[in-house]
Amino acid sequence: MNIDIFGYFAAILTTAAFLPQLIKTLKTQKANDVSLTTLIMFIIGVLSWIIYGYKISSKPILIANLITLLLNILILISKIYFSKTKSEEDLS
Repeated sequence: MNIDIFGYFAAILTTAAFLPQLIKTLKTQKANDVSLTTLIMFIIGVLSWIIYGYKISSKPILIANLITLLLNILILISKIYFSKTKSEEDLS
């Protein structure tokens, strides 16, 4: 049995776990519940996993973390954008 199957399975589950948060954030245009500190720390951790996956030539680690990075950057951008939009609405 190829051990990479477990890597791909884990990659699919852990990466897909961020889709509901991204969808909710985009639908509600709110991300108050998302901790900025946690998000930044997580993104730095994912970048570290990408470097590690590249160095050990692990496709499951690379693919999963590249997608996870993209999803979390989109959540971060949404959080910043929607908080600025909300602040501007409060001023008007």
